Amino acid sequence: MTERVTESAVTLLGVGGGDLNMTTREFGDVTLEKVREHVWEMPREGDMNVPARVYASEPLLEEISDDKTLEQLRNSTELPGMTSHAVCLPDGHQGYGFPVGGVGAIDAEHGCISPGAIGYDINCGVRMVKTNLTYEDIEGKEEELVDALFANIPSGLGGGGVVETDVDTVTEVLDRGVDWALEHGYAVEDDLRHCEDEGMRPDADPGAVSAEAKNRGKNQIGSLGSGNHFLEVQRVTDVYREDVADAYGLTENQIVVLIHCGSRGLGHQVCTDYLRKIEKRHGDLLAELPDKELAAAPAGSELAEQYYGAMCAAINFAWVNRQLITHRTRRVFERVFGDSWETLEMDLLYDVAHNIGKKEVHEVSVDANGTAVPNDSPDAVDTENRELYVHRKGATRAFPAGRPEVPSAYRDVGQPVIIPGSMGAGSYVLRGGDRSLELTFGSTAHGAGRLMSRTQAKQEFWGGDVQDDLEEMNQIYVKAESGATIAEEAPGVYKDVDEVVRVSDELGIGDKVVRTYPVCNIKG
Repeated sequence: MTERVTESAVTLLGVGGGDLNMTTREFGDVTLEKVREHVWEMPREGDMNVPARVYASEPLLEEISDDKTLEQLRNSTELPGMTSHAVCLPDGHQGYGFPVGGVGAIDAEHGCISPGAIGYDINCGVRMVKTNLTYEDIEGKEEELVDALFANIPSGLGGGGVVETDVDTVTEVLDRGVDWALEHGYAVEDDLRHCEDEGMRPDADPGAVSAEAKNRGKNQIGSLGSGNHFLEVQRVTDVYREDVADAYGLTENQIVVLIHCGSRGLGHQVCTDYLRKIEKRHGDLLAELPDKELAAAPAGSELAEQYYGAMCAAINFAWVNRQLITHRTRRVFERVFGDSWETLEMDLLYDVAHNIGKKEVHEVSVDANGTAVPNDSPDAVDTENRELYVHRKGATRAFPAGRPEVPSAYRDVGQPVIIPGSMGAGSYVLRGGDRSLELTFGSTAHGAGRLMSRTQAKQEFWGGDVQDDLEEMNQIYVKAESGATIAEEAPGVYKDVDEVVRVSDELGIGDKVVRTYPVCNIKG
């Protein structure tokens, strides 16, 4: 999207009666008003049910405006029941109907649920496994380690997983989540305690998942898949908050493992199935929306309940998928380093989803008419607790200290938030910030965010050159199914993760704890 009008400054009446110097930016037919540093509001107009907010620095805003992100954000405000404001996070970019890096909190009683606002890769997410190894312990073993991981962690398109099974087993996985992995020896109790929702969504309904979806999943349990999914061995390079890092068990120079993948073909099929069903059954609602890719089922309808149950089941599948990859990773480290994974202290720090929809209770501000408004709005006169379908698409839950959903081990310091960068840049562990509930319904970014499409990336980068450069210049060892995959995920394809995290930290939605840097990486 091209900026049409240069910025201008206008003086408006700020909160509390003071003058607020507000900058207005126009990108095509989208107007953004700067509320304060890193906070841009798209005022409510026309068919918008609520305003929208973009949380970004000036450089990130320029990148966000380059595609259809702002148009999609505006369109999302027309979903029935959208509460307070729609959100675009610092890593936002164009998605399917709803922007990646987007959050939409929709009234669970009077609103709707939209598969496109959650995404095809249901519960795509990340987990970090700690070790007691230091960078010096693996120097000289990088190639051996990356080769062993690549040989033992299934990746790429199609079938192949740590477990290749039948539909009955898939159904059990969909129902029980990581508890199934615990029973079958692929997990320990501590893994469940350090996973979002303890690795199981109780609202899961395997009966709402189609036979086609289950068949797609039966040979993919414990596999990375393709695209931007990866397993990366990293070292901790910087510690920003020592007290929180200590609570997380992270220290400088420590080796950790980051696993990024989702629900594979099963989750994709669940999304496809319900988009088609919703388009047919709720065409009246679809006709009122500005983009058919926002197709939604009204809250309380049969399809809304069925989709929510199927989505929660796919969430369980994805958690088991990452758990089985963890199990296999532990076995690889045992062979390469000659000690048990318990001796190597390969404990799970946390597993957090970033393509997910969940019923959550949030405190929202309301005006004199009882209409939800942004919490810092001058129209806010009271607050109410409301149950919302919180859609997080390319957005990470970031609950602060004290929220009961945070595991007891971290409740005093806040939930761990894992933000992966590109394979040539750092990643971060944050903690849920004190202002996340107020500003973003308890959410922050999920990564660096793409700057270019996969097609463009393959035109601009050659996989072999990227692989060689990473090894020669950065001592990062990368192995993938094809050079095209490496080209698609070249470091230059992504935004500056340092800038994304800086904005998150300064806003108080996700506080920097440690930074990590790649050692070796495997991709599908």
